[in-house]
Amino acid sequence: MTDTTPLILSPYNGNSIAVRNRIAVSPMTRITATENGHPTQTMFDYYMRFAKGGFGLVTTEGIYTDKAFSQGYRFQPGLSDDDQARGWTDFTQAMQDEGALVFAQLMHAGALSQGNVYRTHTVAPSAVRPKGKQMEFYFGNGPYPEPKEITDAELEEAVQGFLSAAQRAIHIAGFNGVEIHGANGYLLDQFLTAHTNLRTDRWGGDALKRVQLLADIVKLVKHSIGNAAPVGIRISQGKVNDFTSKWLGGEADAEAIFGTLADAGANFIHVTEYEAWQPAFEGSKDSLVTLARRYAPNVTLIANGGLHTADRMKAVVDAGADVVAVGRGALANPDLPKVLAHNREPKSFDHSILQPIANIKEAEIAMQSDL
Repeated sequence: MTDTTPLILSPYNGNSIAVRNRIAVSPMTRITATENGHPTQTMFDYYMRFAKGGFGLVTTEGIYTDKAFSQGYRFQPGLSDDDQARGWTDFTQAMQDEGALVFAQLMHAGALSQGNVYRTHTVAPSAVRPKGKQMEFYFGNGPYPEPKEITDAELEEAVQGFLSAAQRAIHIAGFNGVEIHGANGYLLDQFLTAHTNLRTDRWGGDALKRVQLLADIVKLVKHSIGNAAPVGIRISQGKVNDFTSKWLGGEADAEAIFGTLADAGANFIHVTEYEAWQPAFEGSKDSLVTLARRYAPNVTLIANGGLHTADRMKAVVDAGADVVAVGRGALANPDLPKVLAHNREPKSFDHSILQPIANIKEAEIAMQSDL
């Protein structure tokens, strides 16, 4: 057990977020809902492992927000109507009874949508074809299509989708908070990223202008749910289709982005990088976690990216993170907080879990049925 392990396992209370420890499960797309976006018992069994395993916070996979362009994948859960929201109620209560907080991640896929039952084409800030190919383990096939530039009316519909989904998440589904997905190449990140946002209106231009839509959604969601729950946002440089992407303005962009989101009133910012402890930009020693803490000093900071060992957790806590989120580490160790508390070595992640399709396998749950 390292010197930092007791801190990782200690409670955290700040910005309306009170958790029993500082270890969270990061959002991971597992495409195990019904075709019409309702959660399933298999999903609940999967998520309950993490609550029973001692995690302080569990954030859901990305949940689509409207019945227009937001859905990204087949069998993705939604919060686009009240029936979908009611499907989560017993689950969130059971998770909370186990001592975990549960946040809903609200996601609009934009140009990266590869499975939408409501629409036959995609939209984005600009008509720029995404790099790479659709992900086969999420039922994708071939290159991404070129999206259509989103219209003002469609953008307003997308914004309203975030607001309505947030209200359902808190007031119907019973989640403890909401995380707006502004990362990993999806719609809001497409607005934030220079090469996918070629607009010349109020939503395009330098980093301060490109981040404005994200900031406005944070403000509007906070206003729509009042003080009922914390509201945060996930931010990254890398995309699911472009892992090496970097902000062209370097630290100046980080200052604009993190400072603007803090000023918008975000309770937390969830920073994710492939390796969160590494320098954010060439020629710099500072990680994105360090920069987020520098330019958003009073916001709760969640760090994610290869942080499934005590030493790596220590590195990002030393850099200013309040909470550490793990993905692959949680899949391999649904009881990771207990593993660390008993000074045991975490199990290595088995990539076969996500093959050939990254849905939740019954055997995956059965292996951990004793938690």
